[in-house]
Amino acid sequence: MTTSRPSTRIQRTIALIAVTVLFFMWGFITSMNDILIPEFKGDFNLSYFQSFLVQTAFFGAYFVGSVIYFLISLRIGDPIASIGYKNGMLTGLLISGLGCFMFIPAAASASYGFFLGALFILGLGLTLLQICCNPYVSILGPEESAASRLNTAQAFNSLGTTLAPLIGGYFVFQYFFDSTQAAGSSVKIPYIVLGGIFVLMALILRFISLPKLTDDDGLPSSLGAFRYRHLRLGMIAIFVYVGAEVAIGSSLISYYDELLQIPEKVGTRYLAFYWGGAMIGRFAGAIFLSEMSMVKKILTVLAASFGATYLVYEVSGLAPEQVLYFVLFLLLNFGAFFLGKFKADKTLSIFAIIAAVLLVVALMTNSYWALWAVTAIGLFNSIMWSNIFTLAIRGLGKYTAQGSSLLVMMVVGGALVPMIQGALADHFGLQQSFGLLILLYCYLFYYGWRGSRVESPS
Repeated sequence: MTTSRPSTRIQRTIALIAVTVLFFMWGFITSMNDILIPEFKGDFNLSYFQSFLVQTAFFGAYFVGSVIYFLISLRIGDPIASIGYKNGMLTGLLISGLGCFMFIPAAASASYGFFLGALFILGLGLTLLQICCNPYVSILGPEESAASRLNTAQAFNSLGTTLAPLIGGYFVFQYFFDSTQAAGSSVKIPYIVLGGIFVLMALILRFISLPKLTDDDGLPSSLGAFRYRHLRLGMIAIFVYVGAEVAIGSSLISYYDELLQIPEKVGTRYLAFYWGGAMIGRFAGAIFLSEMSMVKKILTVLAASFGATYLVYEVSGLAPEQVLYFVLFLLLNFGAFFLGKFKADKTLSIFAIIAAVLLVVALMTNSYWALWAVTAIGLFNSIMWSNIFTLAIRGLGKYTAQGSSLLVMMVVGGALVPMIQGALADHFGLQQSFGLLILLYCYLFYYGWRGSRVESPS
């Protein structure tokens, strides 16, 4: 890709900070779905399959939006090459804000279908943000440090997903909860606030000068990106990774309740450790993949990881002996980084196989070990998006943005996998439905092991 690089480190830093804030926001809003599912399930008397349609509507928008983007790129060339990354981000923010404000009429009508429609619009806005932000961060500097930059941005995305269950759970299940009001009314005000934040961010971004990073010649209207085998297999990897991560997050609050009779408002505290684990792992990945000396890497990771764990522990209100389970899995996570030699492909494979084993534990046992095993998968999901994304777009050149749209298209896994798991949970039990996810992590092991190798386009 022919680009005009930012001329100074300050420019790159400002751009990275601005985009990282966007990563945080869509992480927060995505994790809010895990709050909506049990809330809507009770309010509208839904089955697991019906309640998981929240994720189908939200992530289905990623598929629809990415398909539209891809078809446009085939016909007239890459839209980002025409309007620029900044204008793409602005458009995505405003569409996301519109989706949030649609919760007002949805709550007034007490219609589950209306809420799903609002989530679809919200998802369309986030689709455009994903298409813009992921490749922008990847090319905002040297290619060899792309995974580190993307892991840093994704870590703040996970900070959003960590805070959402705690903040969102408090407002939805306690502060605004009123059993006498119409179904869905407790989620209206939180989403109005989120919509206002999206609009405010668009106004701020409008006046920030971002470096222009686009292909000077535009993208030929062709299927060029799809000719690369490692991208095609990467698309499947994004599908199964997002599907597995979202399915686990969507089912955990109900899983805690069924496993150990933990009520919803307490379950959100454990859920924070699932998303908090992803945040900690991404910060660790960003540091381990940086250019620091090994001693500095280890000291920085230890300080940051245990500091973040303590922060989540303090906010969650759980007992110290409970959090000790999580600390043990955190140490296992550190060991997995060293075993993977801090390489994107090897680390992906090792993390995937560990996640599969943890799901086996959650499937075969009924104890706090099972609870923390499935919760700790967040630690091992942590670097998967960043590693898959950077591995999949390696060597695409001028097809990088098109390849990005294809990868974001496969976020539809977050729509389909939870729906399939919900159907399995209705028929065989929620715990047994985790068997599906074990197979998905086995594919991720394969992609890191062999599927991500760059070969000549076919």
